[in-house]
Amino acid sequence: MTQLFGLIGHPVGHSLSPAMHNDAFKRLGIDAHYQAFDIDPAQFSTAIQGLKALGIKGFNVTIPYKVDIMEHLDEIDPLAQAIGAVNTVCNVEGRYVGYNTDGEGYVKSLLQVVNERELSAKHVLIIGAGGAAKAIFYTLASQTEKPKGIYLANRTVQRADALIGACPIEVEAEAVSLLHAKELLQEVDIVINTTSVGMHPNIDEEPLDLQRVQEGAIVSDIIYNPLETKWLKNADQAGAVPHNGVGMFIMQGALAFEKWTGRAPDKKAMEAIVLKHLNHKK
Repeated sequence: MTQLFGLIGHPVGHSLSPAMHNDAFKRLGIDAHYQAFDIDPAQFSTAIQGLKALGIKGFNVTIPYKVDIMEHLDEIDPLAQAIGAVNTVCNVEGRYVGYNTDGEGYVKSLLQVVNERELSAKHVLIIGAGGAAKAIFYTLASQTEKPKGIYLANRTVQRADALIGACPIEVEAEAVSLLHAKELLQEVDIVINTTSVGMHPNIDEEPLDLQRVQEGAIVSDIIYNPLETKWLKNADQAGAVPHNGVGMFIMQGALAFEKWTGRAPDKKAMEAIVLKHLNHKK
């Protein structure tokens, strides 16, 4: 019988996950299908019970259900519990276990640009204090070779400070204002935008003025639509190294796939499918 996997969220019509995962199943000869489920918030609990009744083998979770799904699970991975959000669920002999592969997916994509051993010598500036920022911050903090220091910049400094204070992992970190973040660009090695500023259709917006960014610094944006945000274009012109969100999307999906099947998908093929769809939308 064909195994069922999927994505739950609202909306989900734009998602590239079905194309990416179904191709991976086909390449590995796995009899499975990945389906996007657009769930109305009023029907969320009923829908989850329905998916369980169908025996769904695993699913991804996107906005706005990464927190809501947690009360419907039998077990939650410690890192996902600390982050307070789940984006991947596995059916383990009828028990539903939640994980968060967002932060790990991002860090894996970042380590393709910066050597893991060099990460411990880097100062990182994270822009934003939402769910994505928390996943990335906690995952960076949990690395064996963690950054030398992490700054968390947000419009509301208190929110960034609360995020740092709630982190159960010891790490050198400081909450700063966006104004102070502009000054810090002169000394940080990696700048990460975890907000939606600059995402389609608001492609002319930028999360932070890069006028003072160091030459050779990595400027990273978790946005992948557009592939190159205005912010990343300006980073490139300033002599920094641009890093878009495609890698994070691929890596978090690949990690989820491995948890579901115990097999590693072809990440290059996954990337090719995503880039094909994104370039087609241009």
